[in-house]
Amino acid sequence: MISDGKLDAAHFAAMAAVVHPLLDFIHLREKQLSARELLDITGKLLLAGVPASKLIINDRVDVALAACAAGVQLAWHSLPPAAARAAAPALRLGKSVHSVQEAAEAGRQGADFCLFGHVFPSVCKPGQQERGLAQLADAVCVCDIPLIAIGGITPANTGLVVRQGAAGIAVMSGICSAKDPLAAARAYRTAVIQAGYKGGEGA
Repeated sequence: MISDGKLDAAHFAAMAAVVHPLLDFIHLREKQLSARELLDITGKLLLAGVPASKLIINDRVDVALAACAAGVQLAWHSLPPAAARAAAPALRLGKSVHSVQEAAEAGRQGADFCLFGHVFPSVCKPGQQERGLAQLADAVCVCDIPLIAIGGITPANTGLVVRQGAAGIAVMSGICSAKDPLAAARAYRTAVIQAGYKGGEGA
């Protein structure tokens, strides 16, 4: 699950505490927050019972280290994976990619996994062309690290994504904006398991 920046820290922590048993990781993507504010949210998540081993921090290697998080998600403007690895050798490094070429390069740059999308039309990317299942399949073929799919993924189309070879799925509004986040998380979990997902890389 990826946070969507729409919930305050207390509400997000309360929701995460309920749904995290169904998730492999919780990715904090709160671009509008300072490092201090982001660290405050991680503290609330930990107090709510979310394990630090499930936390991925967007962009901020320093916050990920301070929070003892599992990893950091690197964007195009973030530290290069090699520099992040030198600064924080124990962190799992994710790399956001948006093309087959970028997916092929992510592992060579030192990332442990990559986030590819958006696969389907997404409310989070209005007006932007989706990559589609064909590009997803091509990206999986050239990527030598686990590739997590994101963008417009629903329980109904999860099977299509997993069967293209994606190592997992990442979901933002599908859970965070759901009327019943727990039911939504359960539906996604059921869908990936039915599609043959074994667990461990992301959901």
